[in-house]
Amino acid sequence: MTITRQTKNGTATLFVDGWLDTQSSPELGKEIKALPDVEHLVLDFEKLEYISSSGLREVIAAYKKMKALGGTLSIVGVSSEVMDVFRLTGFEGKMDIREVEYE
Repeated sequence: MTITRQTKNGTATLFVDGWLDTQSSPELGKEIKALPDVEHLVLDFEKLEYISSSGLREVIAAYKKMKALGGTLSIVGVSSEVMDVFRLTGFEGKMDIREVEYE
């Protein structure tokens, strides 16, 4: 998995590529903890192929961090396979999660 960070105008975007599983999820956690105080965090999952329960824990941690800071979290570019996991866990109704839009 690779993570690329972009910060601009109070928004941090983390582009996640690959598998977010037991081995790689601590890397996402480190990136989230290292973020400066921002108003909005975007997790771009357009290139995310798989997410495990440990990856979901990191998403929850990001959500809690942003809520504590008075900010917001958006998850964008989610594939239908990863979206199924968010639906099964009930995250879809609690977080701003958007599927990738194909043209």
